[in-house]
Amino acid sequence: MKSAVETLNPTRVRLTVEVPFEELKDSLDAAYKKINQQVTVKGFRKGKIPARVIDQRFGRGAVLEEAVNDALPKFYTDAVNEAELNPLGQPEVDITELKDGETLNFTAEVDVRPTVEIPDYSGIEVEVDAVEVTDEDVEKSVEQLRERFASTSPVERAAEDGDVVTIDLQAKVDGEVLEDGVADGVSYTIGSGELLDGIDDAVKGLEAGGEATFTSELKGGSAAGKEAEVTVKVTQVAKRELPELDDDFAQLASEFDTLEELRADSRKRLANMKQYDQATQAQERVLDKLLELVEVPVPEKLLEDEINTRKHNLEHHQLGQMGLDLEKYLEIQGKTAEEFETETREAAVKGIKTQFVLDELVKQEKLNVSQEELTEHLMRRAASSGMSPDQFAQAVVEQGQVPLLVGEVARGKALAVVVEKATVKDTNGEIVDLDDEEEETEAAEAAAESTESGDEKADEKADDKAEEKTEG
Repeated sequence: MKSAVETLNPTRVRLTVEVPFEELKDSLDAAYKKINQQVTVKGFRKGKIPARVIDQRFGRGAVLEEAVNDALPKFYTDAVNEAELNPLGQPEVDITELKDGETLNFTAEVDVRPTVEIPDYSGIEVEVDAVEVTDEDVEKSVEQLRERFASTSPVERAAEDGDVVTIDLQAKVDGEVLEDGVADGVSYTIGSGELLDGIDDAVKGLEAGGEATFTSELKGGSAAGKEAEVTVKVTQVAKRELPELDDDFAQLASEFDTLEELRADSRKRLANMKQYDQATQAQERVLDKLLELVEVPVPEKLLEDEINTRKHNLEHHQLGQMGLDLEKYLEIQGKTAEEFETETREAAVKGIKTQFVLDELVKQEKLNVSQEELTEHLMRRAASSGMSPDQFAQAVVEQGQVPLLVGEVARGKALAVVVEKATVKDTNGEIVDLDDEEEETEAAEAAAESTESGDEKADEKADDKAEEKTEG
């Protein structure tokens, strides 16, 4: 076999391959054997039909086609390895010549990983938010804890903001009660925004036994997105009562003896959260600066595939779980279809560039991933997916995604190397020392993953915003 490589552009090549016919022998033998098992010829036992009879009865062309289809992947792989290429995706193969008994010639065009030159990145400087925990932050945290320990007691009066009402619901569309539009004994806190638009105004002022009808757009179920006439009946009104903020509350809600100890712990926890957010912010901003320094050509086919994948995941997974379609999602986000297309393309470009650059850094810095690092990463991914570590690990192995996880960890380590050499200052002008190695690596992995997987963090924030609007 002989092969040659022609560079079409920085991310695409054409392989020209010439294969002497004798190198097709194994594939021809396999083709005859396969056809032998599939056909029946009178006078011959199954599997014992001579090659000349198969040629006469079914045509030599059918045998050649089977043999070539069997042989092409091997010859293509050999040509790729010989040229030391890093192909991306499937090749476009064209058989240019097939002469029986003489030669097989074909071309294969394929996208390849571009050559990436990493410049000196030691001068990168970024600014991040300062870690500041105010008294107001602490009180808000304690108040949220207090809300979790609220109790309720029935009252004989009209419902007010903050009350917990027990209600029965019935939804009609076009005058017909929906099969999944009836719910009894639902507990709802007025003003929480956790049910349908309009329900707060409907139930406020009602006493137990009272009912009202209002119109609202359904967010889920068989009639999601349709306007429904909803009848709500209040069966009980209960007042929420918060515990007193004192030492007794601290002992009830925590392991601390005094309220001041509880507040001090809340301050410490908030500071840790803000430090992690600060570390993540540093990774993301250093990554942006790094990408600005590097010229990275993006294969067009790979880009289009990535864009389509992101759209599919958004429409069929994220939005589907929220009972939304793309049109409604864009309406909630206040975006046009053109703006959505532009943002999706930009995110896909950034994701591909991130992977190319960080993968090159992994090679340049000779970074390896230990079993311990992979296990820790797997545990974090399992927690974020809502699966147990064992379930997540089994799914990863079954789907052949272990190399993907290894790549995620390696890219996180590569980004951490860049951050270590960067100058990070907070908004107060103070140098930020990201000296917690575990936290730094975890934040770096999060920053690298979010970009290369469709800017998941931005998508999640957008989803949260959409969910808040639909629920409110």
